[in-house]
Amino acid sequence: MIHKEEPSIGELFADLSRETSTLVRKEVELAKVELSTKASKVGKDAAFIGAGAAVAYAGFLAIVAGIIVVLAAIGLPWWLSAFIVGIVVAGVGGFLVQKGLDALKHEDMAPRETVQTLKENAQWAKEQTQ
Repeated sequence: MIHKEEPSIGELFADLSRETSTLVRKEVELAKVELSTKASKVGKDAAFIGAGAAVAYAGFLAIVAGIIVVLAAIGLPWWLSAFIVGIVVAGVGGFLVQKGLDALKHEDMAPRETVQTLKENAQWAKEQTQ
């Protein structure tokens, strides 16, 4: 009968050190993947927003020009028509920019899954050394 020896405390700590190192490397890889996925999603969304904004902008300019022409046709001077429309457009634009900035402030880019896993791993390692 072959009797296998139990590993020494030193060997157990060496194993724990290697396993902890591997675990940390894997967690860093997970964080990179998680952040990359979130950044990719935000990038795609931003591209759609940019393309849509460019097309809408062209249509918007035509509408603005039309409104200026209508105001001038009803008797306002051209410069006053353009000024009134410009003030309204600038106000609406400022509102939309503020709304977009507020939405970006609420976007959560933190790697929540990785943080949770790291906490669980730290707890597990703490329990193993007790």
